[in-house]
Amino acid sequence: MSIIRITKHFDFETAHALYGYDGKCKNIHGHSYQLYVTIVGTPINDANHVKNGMVLDFGDLKKIVKSEVVDIFDHATVLNANSPHKELAAKIESHSSRVILVDYQPTSENMLVDFADKISKKLPKSVNLHSLKLCETNNSHAEWFAEDQ
Repeated sequence: MSIIRITKHFDFETAHALYGYDGKCKNIHGHSYQLYVTIVGTPINDANHVKNGMVLDFGDLKKIVKSEVVDIFDHATVLNANSPHKELAAKIESHSSRVILVDYQPTSENMLVDFADKISKKLPKSVNLHSLKLCETNNSHAEWFAEDQ
């Protein structure tokens, strides 16, 4: 049976700030992120199986990514908990309940590492996470590939 990759696209809005950065991104700002999640596996080959012919139902992949990434990060402010931004987060939280403190600088690169870990843990054993692509703007993106890890 053939090895197949399937990809699902997700959109979410997130604000962040990069502590210690030497450019504009040191200020809180937002992005309309586009996340592409690609998994790899062998399609189910069982005429009696309700998911026959699928590597994984796109709906099942959607549930995993929404619960692990989109529903958490959408319309949230993400700040580095290991920086003075922790104090800023406390102030923001009094006006908004959607503040996430992460243990890393919230760049697209580091967010991908976090997302890959979260998504991989929830995938069925029959499939593997192949790659992630996170577009921060229309002309800037970061990618994560399992083969590089």
